[in-house]
Amino acid sequence: MTEIRLVDVTMRDGNQSLWGATGLNTAHMLQAAALTEACGFRAIDFSSSSHMAVAVRYFRNNPWERMRRMHAAMPSTPLQFITTGLRFIAWQQADPEFMRLVYRALQANGIGRFVLLDPMHEVPAVIEAARLVKQEGNAEVMCALTFTLSEIHTDQFYADFARAVSQSGNIDLYYIKDPAGLLSVDRVRTLVPAIKAVIGNKALEIHAHTTVGQGMLSSLEAAELGISAIHVGIGPGGDGSSLPEANRMVANLEEAGFAVGIDKAALARLTAYWNKVAAAEGLPPGRPQNFDASFLRHQIAGGVMTTIARQLEELGLSDRMSAVIAETGQVRADLGFPIMVTPFPQMVMTQALFNVIGDQRYAQVSDQVIRYCMGKFGKPTSPVDPSVLATIMDRPRSRELESEPMFPALSDLRRQFGTHLPDEEFLLRAVMPGDQVDAMLGAGRSRATYTPEAAPIISLLRQLAARPQARDIVVERGAFRMALHAGASL
Repeated sequence: MTEIRLVDVTMRDGNQSLWGATGLNTAHMLQAAALTEACGFRAIDFSSSSHMAVAVRYFRNNPWERMRRMHAAMPSTPLQFITTGLRFIAWQQADPEFMRLVYRALQANGIGRFVLLDPMHEVPAVIEAARLVKQEGNAEVMCALTFTLSEIHTDQFYADFARAVSQSGNIDLYYIKDPAGLLSVDRVRTLVPAIKAVIGNKALEIHAHTTVGQGMLSSLEAAELGISAIHVGIGPGGDGSSLPEANRMVANLEEAGFAVGIDKAALARLTAYWNKVAAAEGLPPGRPQNFDASFLRHQIAGGVMTTIARQLEELGLSDRMSAVIAETGQVRADLGFPIMVTPFPQMVMTQALFNVIGDQRYAQVSDQVIRYCMGKFGKPTSPVDPSVLATIMDRPRSRELESEPMFPALSDLRRQFGTHLPDEEFLLRAVMPGDQVDAMLGAGRSRATYTPEAAPIISLLRQLAARPQARDIVVERGAFRMALHAGASL
């Protein structure tokens, strides 16, 4: 009986896809650590540089501390970090020596597996990032083959990329990453064999979102074709725009005759915990999605779609939404079919909005689109339409951005911030506003425990603390009595 392993995405991709990356803090995660460790997952999709920034900015949680404590609490389950390779929090490609320090610090603080995702599928960039990771530790390195639908992203395209990357001795395994849920069962039947034919005996995993209802079936078909692990979300952190829900995936795999490397009793306990967290924190659970064929054409992520719809409503132009969606496909073709994975969905759809509400197409262009056309996000997979490129580059702002400074060298940043700073603090200060890092450090050590049942009471206390006129309050229920006098709890 063939065994399939599971990778849990709840804390990173589930949190990001369903709750904007702001649903879970360090306490939520630490409380789940022992429950998660007991399940036997292949790995935990745990963090990224953007999640580290959210921890600092939104929760005042130290992301390095979060990694250390989670690794200590679940030492046998690798914590996974997804990265575009040579970038850390900032949009600019960083100095390689700066990234060397990033990878060293991440591994020293407990990251045991890296996903290298280059949206342009640039082979040299992936190979260079893999080399730096391996030189600074012994973490596993997994190369992402990021799936999309376009005239150039064929099975041969992905096979050629995997073959080229396999020349590096620093790539341990691969995965098909389908961030928009576009991968159909029929396409799995041709894509998986094409990739497996060129990667030899190295493992291949699948990460297929359920945004348009295909992720569960595509993952099951991939299992039949020799995938070693399937990425899933737990309970409320699965389905919707996240990944297939774990308990249903286990049942379906077992029905198909696979042995699933998971402790089902432990998984049930973990699911119950995340259900309580979602209910206590008001986090909407993912729901199974109906198939939406239009999504295969426009490929717009749900969060980006919501943002653009809100902007049109604020402008009194809600009736133009269908035109913006249609224009999105054309802009993507104009720009050489960038894969609709962050930051490109926001970039492409915002440009479509400008084109629809403006006097003419590309009359207004964002700085990020200009930078994309300049190659500052990497070389576009397919060339930008020449006439569109000429229109974008023939403007004063383009000439200004051509001369903007590159990411500083590590030595220059050390001089700027001082050599006395610990590496972890230095890395955050180099790419984030100083006041946000100050606030995080001032907040001190994150809480280690979280009790979902207490969340309503804590919420009440916070609301009362914000109303100093409420000086004497008594709450009684049965044998429970809590008295607040002038803000002091007795």
